[in-house]
Amino acid sequence: MSTSFDNATFRRVLGHYPTGVCVVTTVGAEGTPTGMVVGSFTSVSLDPPLVAFFPDRKSSSWPRIEKVGRFCVNVLAADQQDLCRRFATPGVDKFAGVTHRTSANGSPILDGVVAWIDCNLDVVHEAGDHFIVLGRVVALEVEGPGAPLLFFQGGYGAFSQLE
Repeated sequence: MSTSFDNATFRRVLGHYPTGVCVVTTVGAEGTPTGMVVGSFTSVSLDPPLVAFFPDRKSSSWPRIEKVGRFCVNVLAADQQDLCRRFATPGVDKFAGVTHRTSANGSPILDGVVAWIDCNLDVVHEAGDHFIVLGRVVALEVEGPGAPLLFFQGGYGAFSQLE
């Protein structure tokens, strides 16, 4: 099926919708933590409690997370732009110098995040050049009720409420 627009137009138009920025983390069987930045995270269902995110099919981190079958979604705070860049950079030790603790489910909870959502992998669907990942929530908490990090029109920012 042909479209009347190109990829650049698609990105430009959808870039006018802000997205929150999260880091999805897990620890592999060998004990090595792994993580990836996602800008496409959403709640799905209250009963059962489900969330979703959409990793790129070319991601090198996603197959490691999928293999473990559990993960923690860390909602980044507005002041964690450097942490976001670290986890978005391929080929670096993403956890070097990053303080965190381990969730009851075994995944890293990063220090300073707004909130975290601990999940078991429920189902994965193919969707074009991405996957749709559904996670069944097993635990969650607000860590620090500050402003979240947002991505909007190619840059980072924070949320402020209108009066």
